[in-house]
Amino acid sequence: MSDAALRTDGSLEAQPKMGVRNLHNFIYCPRLFYFQWVENIFQENADTVAGSFAHRNVDAPSRLEDPKELGLPEGAKIRSLRLESEALGLIGVVDIVEGGPEGAEIIDYKKGSARRNSEGEREAKEPDAIQVAAHALLLREQGVNAVRGAVYYAADKRRVPVELSEELFAKVRRTIEEARGVAASGRCPPPLKNDARCLYCSAYPICLPNETLWWAKATKSVAKDSQLDFGFAAPAEDQLRERILEALDFAAESGKKPPTLEPPRPDRDDGEVLVVQTPGAQIGQRGEQLTVSVKGEELRKLPGQQVRAIYCYGAVQITAQAVETCLELGIDVAYFSPAGRFIGLLRGLPVSGVDARRGQYRLFELPGVRLQLAREVLRAKIHNQRVMLMRNGDVPDRVLSLLAGFRDATERASDMTELLGIEGTAAALYFEQFESMLKQREDWKFDWRGRNRRPPRDPVNALLSLGYSMLAKELTGVCHAVGLDAFLGFMHQPRYGRPALALDLMEEFRPLIADSVAISLINRGELGPEDFIRSASGTFLNDRGRKAFWEAWFRRCDTEVSHPEFEYKMAYRRMLEVQARQLWRFVRGEAAAYHGFTTR
Repeated sequence: MSDAALRTDGSLEAQPKMGVRNLHNFIYCPRLFYFQWVENIFQENADTVAGSFAHRNVDAPSRLEDPKELGLPEGAKIRSLRLESEALGLIGVVDIVEGGPEGAEIIDYKKGSARRNSEGEREAKEPDAIQVAAHALLLREQGVNAVRGAVYYAADKRRVPVELSEELFAKVRRTIEEARGVAASGRCPPPLKNDARCLYCSAYPICLPNETLWWAKATKSVAKDSQLDFGFAAPAEDQLRERILEALDFAAESGKKPPTLEPPRPDRDDGEVLVVQTPGAQIGQRGEQLTVSVKGEELRKLPGQQVRAIYCYGAVQITAQAVETCLELGIDVAYFSPAGRFIGLLRGLPVSGVDARRGQYRLFELPGVRLQLAREVLRAKIHNQRVMLMRNGDVPDRVLSLLAGFRDATERASDMTELLGIEGTAAALYFEQFESMLKQREDWKFDWRGRNRRPPRDPVNALLSLGYSMLAKELTGVCHAVGLDAFLGFMHQPRYGRPALALDLMEEFRPLIADSVAISLINRGELGPEDFIRSASGTFLNDRGRKAFWEAWFRRCDTEVSHPEFEYKMAYRRMLEVQARQLWRFVRGEAAAYHGFTTR
């Protein structure tokens, strides 16, 4: 096999050196290997944090007078020794190398327990043994003969020996070749099927193994006579069609949907959102804490590890030290205008996501693909608008029947113009009945005359506009997080500064999140006319009103809702990412269709 990877133009380029840790991942799960080495997608979880803790005593590198001369006399010990090999194409960090009378001994640290063999004796797990042997091969190239290896399992508090045999070294070399072959193929391996390893994998919230299989299996009807109804037949797309059909066949082999699925809950999912809206406020850093001060007076401080995101509203500053901390900890910093318009987002380097973005750019040039996705998104949106009226309003049956008809008509729309016409008519009918969901109050006779914007001219529209702006912000961040280009959509046209894909994905959530927040604030009496500023430039919330809005917004985003297909419950905020991950799979060729989110 050639040690090369395929460029986007079809030529070859040399692969970079593979980390020994990536080799370990490949044996554990080829899909995990592909995510982490090829696409640079990594997700922390409790296990990875615990693993880092187990390594705390060996992570400080030993100082060497001459790094080229390892010199390991008996009794010598080196920690965190970094090695690399051009011949093997490997790079790794050995936890501990100890000098002995016959040669060196390698010790790798692992947080878990050793496995038991058929005789009940402890032995190293296969991925761990491969990792030790790979480090031994790296040492050999430095002129150090590693005669013994061991894995220290923290849960067992003991070393488990690894026999450094030529058979094991040959397996390392074969595994390197196999892993490089998977990387060079440009095809992400399929997920494991009903495998217990998935439950402990840090990539579980990204991989979504059972959901991936179900999405692919549920869309098999899209394939007809080995052709996909995408509205194209160009030879250049044959490979994409082939990949999707392979995913469908693989899903069919996995059987029916599992009876129960665990919702993906990434670490830091319950972190706090820090909202700063006082003009002149400054966000800084002191030690491991983020601080908020106004005119030199510290008003609040909280540990950076507990913060999930920061929202800066208006004239709020953030120091360079705090910015660096946010980037290191993965804390998104979102900026809004004083009126609530989403301006931009500060976040660290995005995941690689090359496969997804290449598929997105290619597929979104195809009218049939854009129409297919738009049909499903708008079908879900109209369905959810109808549900909102049924739950909260008092509308004639005729209106509900019309909305049901518009919802079903989206699936038959022949082009984007017809589809957008259906959506516009349904939206006009929905907002015509919107007032029926609002409780009239003696202290507030709001005058609802339909939807207006840019600027909103009344309090209800001000709430809706702010809610839609927040949804756009949330989904822009989600698109970046999963490796999609937020600025290239399938329905909204690309425009400078507009996150078109985020606007596409938010359509199905507009009624369920943004509209619901507006209705809740009014019907629960949490806002009144005194919480709005009316001017010639529009109607906007004042400081007190914005505080009430944020509380209602976070309350709604944290509300758990049942997934329409998998039946587990998760917060709306997390459901946004699940839907984006589903589209991510579609553009990568792992599924033949996208399923919109709907509620009963």
